[in-house]
Amino acid sequence: MAAPKDVLVPDIGDFKDIPVIEVLVKPGDHVKAEESLITLESDKATMEVPAPFDGVIKELRVKVGDDVSEGTVILSLEEASPSREPQMNEDTPTAPTAPAAPTAPAAPTAPAAPTAPAAPTAPAAPTAPAAPTAPAAPTAPAAPTAPAVSAHASPGVRRFARELGVEIGLVDGTGPKNRILKEDVQTFVKRSIQTSKAGTSTGSGLGFNLPAWPNVDFEKFGPVETKKLSRIKKISGSALHRNWVTIPHITQHDEADITELEAFRKSLAKDAEKAGVKITPLALIMKAAVAALKKFPEFNSSLTPEGDALFIKQYFHIGVAVDTPGGLVVPVIRDVDKKGVFEIAAELGTVSSKARDGKLGPADMSGGTFSISSLGGIGGSHFTPIVNAPEVAILGVARSTIKPIWDGTEFTPRLILPLSLSYDHRVIDGAEGARFITHLNQILSDIRRVLI
Repeated sequence: MAAPKDVLVPDIGDFKDIPVIEVLVKPGDHVKAEESLITLESDKATMEVPAPFDGVIKELRVKVGDDVSEGTVILSLEEASPSREPQMNEDTPTAPTAPAAPTAPAAPTAPAAPTAPAAPTAPAAPTAPAAPTAPAAPTAPAAPTAPAVSAHASPGVRRFARELGVEIGLVDGTGPKNRILKEDVQTFVKRSIQTSKAGTSTGSGLGFNLPAWPNVDFEKFGPVETKKLSRIKKISGSALHRNWVTIPHITQHDEADITELEAFRKSLAKDAEKAGVKITPLALIMKAAVAALKKFPEFNSSLTPEGDALFIKQYFHIGVAVDTPGGLVVPVIRDVDKKGVFEIAAELGTVSSKARDGKLGPADMSGGTFSISSLGGIGGSHFTPIVNAPEVAILGVARSTIKPIWDGTEFTPRLILPLSLSYDHRVIDGAEGARFITHLNQILSDIRRVLI
């Protein structure tokens, strides 16, 4: 074989420092050209780096969690010589037992372990010592059992399956060497629901007995146009479906009088212009939300994997839903409690611009503790936002309107903001939800309360 060659991360666009989420090979593995070596994740999408040629993995240079960019060395690959390639193809399924591969047709006689000593009389006597390891090889015949092969999955995919309540051993893998991909888990859940298989569980372990999704030929009724979903919608859709199905949602509605808040915001306009930023109501709502989260820390938490305790976070990273041409994304503003309104406004402008340009990286969308979905710029009133797991609550904000409010003497025009708070009922009960939104309402009505 030729000297090992370094395999580099190819052109991946404008992305840099992309995390490695899966390493699909190990030293000694035989790979073919275009076979996937590692998986990267960026902007809610995954990409796999393929092998440039047939060969044997000599050394790995990266591991799961490492950040890579274009040109980063990921491994060294020793190119296979043409003369050994056929043998390599035969050995790929059971590389450790290459000498036993020719005796594969004799596998039916494998149960007769005593015949294994006869195997040493085969072509190469030195393989006799290897024959005693052949009794261990009978585990290879057991390997054809589908469950053992189908259970080949990365930690990330296993975690994803656990979140959906899916037994990973029941999923058929379509990746290299029957590796289970996230798409395979999603397909399993979809098929289970559509075919109404008894015993299929999702999240809480409750089975669904649903009729199959209707398969309608819409063209019989008139002309139709097929439009592909955007990449973001396809990827986020499964997460939204998981969150809606597995989280018992409660949505609490209220209306906040933000007349004084809006007056305060407008009073900051000149100073904001000098600072080169635009103060939106969202920046002030974020500060108010953090004040409420400090008073009600359960809203700033996540359930443990076992579901019997909470991780109560001591930091306040607020996710903000941003509407983009490709779909909804949720960048995260970190340490909102430690930042002023001008700084928050500047960061909101930056991440919103990056989101619309499709330049958000994984780090921009991770670590959120609480989310806000604002439809104020579009319209509507109350709605039901979906909790963004592993968070336990999300605040929906709609368009504010002038309403006549009775002050005890007369009706006066006040600026009213509709609020919709969705939360995980496993963590937060109705009374806590009412207290939280009432406290948030009070802060929005008098922003000076953030100082208390």
